[in-house]
Amino acid sequence: MLFQIISFVLDIVSGLLTGACLLRLYMQLQRVPFANPVGRLVFALSDWLVLPLRKIVPAAGRWDLSCLVAGLLLQLAQYLLLWLMVGAGLGLAWLPWMAFFGLARVAVSGLMGLLIVYAVLSWVQARSPISDVIARLCEPLLRPVRRVLPLMGGVDLSPLVMLVVLQVAMIVLGHLQAGVL
Repeated sequence: MLFQIISFVLDIVSGLLTGACLLRLYMQLQRVPFANPVGRLVFALSDWLVLPLRKIVPAAGRWDLSCLVAGLLLQLAQYLLLWLMVGAGLGLAWLPWMAFFGLARVAVSGLMGLLIVYAVLSWVQARSPISDVIARLCEPLLRPVRRVLPLMGGVDLSPLVMLVVLQVAMIVLGHLQAGVL
């Protein structure tokens, strides 16, 4: 029971911090300004790790690789702590793979969360800086679906379709992880 509690808390903390690093990367790629509540939260959660890594890890074009490395390191730390709790009976070779798949799971889960918030905000017609940021982050995901799937009765079903696609991606990730390990 204690292991489950610690594992749950580690998953929440590392998921939140990893998600902030990945959101920072995605916001930079989409050229979303950080002068809004979402941007300030992302900076507050990720600056402590991303800024020192920028001195070591160079950017690759528009890709701020220090954000990606920070997320991977956070996932690696989570699985290393879990490995230390379980015992040294298991080898360390699987830790980088677990971190990689953990990073991918956080990315897919984060996109799913963004789409859910986007859909809810579209129902209530809330105009706020946060809704504008979320709309800008979701548009690149929804644009290809909207080209194929028109409005049905004035309702945009593209977020639902994209959520199904992301859920399928999550299932595929789980099977790939099981196959690798």
